[in-house]
Amino acid sequence: MFNNMKEDHHELLEIHYFTPSAFERAGAAWPIRLGANIAKPNYHIGPRITPYYYLLFVVEGEGTFIQGNRTYRLRPNDLFCLFPQVTHEYYTNPRKLLKKVFFAFDGKLALQLLERIGLGPYHSHIENALTEDTLELIEQFFKLVETDAHSDLARLSMFYRILDSVTAATYASGARAEEPRNWLQKGKDYLEIHYADGISIEGVADYVGVERTYFTKQFTRTYGMPPLKYLQSLKMNEAKLLMEQTDYRLAEIAQSVGYPDLPSFSKAFKKYTGVTPAVWRQRAHHKADKK
Repeated sequence: MFNNMKEDHHELLEIHYFTPSAFERAGAAWPIRLGANIAKPNYHIGPRITPYYYLLFVVEGEGTFIQGNRTYRLRPNDLFCLFPQVTHEYYTNPRKLLKKVFFAFDGKLALQLLERIGLGPYHSHIENALTEDTLELIEQFFKLVETDAHSDLARLSMFYRILDSVTAATYASGARAEEPRNWLQKGKDYLEIHYADGISIEGVADYVGVERTYFTKQFTRTYGMPPLKYLQSLKMNEAKLLMEQTDYRLAEIAQSVGYPDLPSFSKAFKKYTGVTPAVWRQRAHHKADKK
């Protein structure tokens, strides 16, 4: 670590790339990259996105980290996290150059592992999270991968030991984020309250502080359907109730559930149910008369 650095225009960098085995991919998460860098005064990353999760630890120096419409000041021993498909940016203080270690990872339960640490898209920075124990484990990880004979099981073991060490440190310090997935529930609540107000999924994602692509992916994984489909179901279920229980004209119902006019509502309703609103109302009243 910091011994096999290669120089480019804005940093000194040591990085190791992994190709996860089938065994690793069958698990909750797996490491993809391991690296260390020393910034030059012009070091500035982003704005950009990454396809993977990253945990970055500040060993020395100071800088600035921006993600999810939030700005954090970076100091020694801080931890910050990059989330897939979420725009991020970070750069060094040219007078106090950043020195970092980091690893990238992916997996079906990667987000849940981060939540155990206390990280989430709405809380992607923790102060004083890098302990001597964790740094020692990261050094061991570097020594392991510098040998050609290391196994996938050995990589996974080091990966989880580091995560466990960070989790213990943040738990002991009380540096916990909001309750797991609180930002997702916040977005779901917003949809349920404002579904008739002409909202967009991008607007909901902005409201909870993440990008639309990431919000859609995690919402779908957690609730079993994309947020756009959930928004549509809220509108359609309310429209059905209004058609069944009131004498409102269809144009009034269309506006009540967030459609600008009857044609756009009718088209969406037929696509969702297979019949027009007029037919659905007629059938609903027919069933009610039979009871």
